[in-house]
Amino acid sequence: MALDGITLRSLVHEMKSKLVNGKIDKITQPEKDEIWLTIRNEKQNHKLLISANSSTPRIHFVNDAKKENPLTAPMFLMLLRKHIGNGTIKSVEQRSTERIVEISIDAYDELRVLKNKTLIIELMGKHSNIILVHTEDRKIIDSIKRVSLNISSVREVLPGLTYQYPPGHKKISPIHRLDEDEFRRLCSNFHSEIYKLFYMSYEGMSPTISKEICYRANVESTEVASSLSEVKTEKLWGTFSRMMSRIEQHEYSPCIVIQRNPHTILDFSAVLLTHYETMELVEYQSIHTACEEFYFLKDRVERIQQRTSALRKRIQTRLDTLQHKTEKQNNEISSSMLLDKDKLYGELLTSYIYQIKTGMSEITLENFYSNNEKITIPLDVQKSPSENIQRYFKRYQKSKNRIEELTEQLAIAQKEISYLENVLLSISQIETYDEISEIQDELAKQGYIRRPSNHKSKKATISSPMEFTASDGTTILVGKNNTQNDRLTLKLSSPNDTWLHTKDIPGSHVIIRAKQQDISEKTLYEAAVLAAYYSKGKFSSNVPVDYTERKNVKKPSGAKPGMVIYVNNSTIYVTPEESVVEQLKTHTKE
Repeated sequence: MALDGITLRSLVHEMKSKLVNGKIDKITQPEKDEIWLTIRNEKQNHKLLISANSSTPRIHFVNDAKKENPLTAPMFLMLLRKHIGNGTIKSVEQRSTERIVEISIDAYDELRVLKNKTLIIELMGKHSNIILVHTEDRKIIDSIKRVSLNISSVREVLPGLTYQYPPGHKKISPIHRLDEDEFRRLCSNFHSEIYKLFYMSYEGMSPTISKEICYRANVESTEVASSLSEVKTEKLWGTFSRMMSRIEQHEYSPCIVIQRNPHTILDFSAVLLTHYETMELVEYQSIHTACEEFYFLKDRVERIQQRTSALRKRIQTRLDTLQHKTEKQNNEISSSMLLDKDKLYGELLTSYIYQIKTGMSEITLENFYSNNEKITIPLDVQKSPSENIQRYFKRYQKSKNRIEELTEQLAIAQKEISYLENVLLSISQIETYDEISEIQDELAKQGYIRRPSNHKSKKATISSPMEFTASDGTTILVGKNNTQNDRLTLKLSSPNDTWLHTKDIPGSHVIIRAKQQDISEKTLYEAAVLAAYYSKGKFSSNVPVDYTERKNVKKPSGAKPGMVIYVNNSTIYVTPEESVVEQLKTHTKE
């Protein structure tokens, strides 16, 4: 869901109590479209995230969250530090119930003259922006996204221009001035679904809150507004006006909506979203906490996808090439297999050479390999009998050599395909920026990508495999990429540990730490579920998982990262249920 004006109103209400008269202690810009302000007020630090990301624009407090900052400070960051660094926040206001927040800041300029600046945050999808203006004349100092006429013919956002609000849609503010007669007129003239009337006619409303109003009024959200009965219109008005009255009094019920299987945070709001009947509702005291919880995973996944898109594309392109190549090789092998008849023709001609005369175009012989069936063999009229025989034997030998060559090439290609499929799986499981760097370094060493000549390889900490605790307390370790898999299997595990991996399916290496007693069936099952869950078979059922003692696992000389061979294994079939994985995560935290 996009951040709506009602939820923004609740966020601003909380911000006022914590930020007004606070001092801006630190400003950072970890992303090109995102700034973080650290504000100290009444002996407490408050970290405020402001994002103009087109997919997840937002403003909210964060708790001790850290992001790596670029080595070179961006220009907009330097400008903010110059104009509002060490400044005092005088006010935080929302424009009506629109998605625009203005933070008024007093700060001394280079001549030690106190000046007031306004940081304007526009949270409107792809048009989101963070703009710094002189409060007095509303002249734009700069913005995190400069907007010229080439980008927008409606409104320019450039240094030196006078700031203008985005063009409005002439909607009605649902705060302070709700009118029942007006609502009824809107309903009678609106010939579409009733839930759309709320967010298309009133400021700050979203489809989510609109559907919630319909649900609470016991009216189907898809009913046509102009066709509603008097009773239903009355119910909708009562529910709508009561909800807006509570919001006007700043009475909120922050919540997020969670789908358990697969585990996904679906939605959040300052209003309790009871219309999600089959989902889990988690309520919060603070809308900022709910907002942070909702956006943390969503934003991290999106940023990681952005940073790995080029990698995924390159690997997928190479995979497509290899798969096309192996398909052609398999077809060529199949057709080459048919050329075994050349050997048969050569042997039959050798046996019946006395019957062959120069100038014959073909000869019919008895095939003593097949119950003396008659077989007709083509001949070259320009060649002698022995030359015709040699022609067939040479064709057979050439075909045989080609098959051997193709079989060898096919085996190499299949190994590379397995490796690249593992890389794609690793990319899909990335959770931190360090893991991106690990995969990039690995691919650079393997020659799949080239690091820029000015790239400085920093000595980053090697990320650790995931750790889980089985029901009986046994430790289970899971690698998430080839670097982790190699390290886990070859360095971190002991010979008596149990090693698991999905059978003939790209996936993670899994280790069950050895104990004095034998591993229980339940622990083996839980480890197998983890192996299946962190594999390409995640969404399948009855996934085969091989397991053996770690001492039976070897890495062949010259094998690519993460590639191993193993012997003396057994196989268990499991369905990778997310509920089991979540339970193991819970055991680990405890």
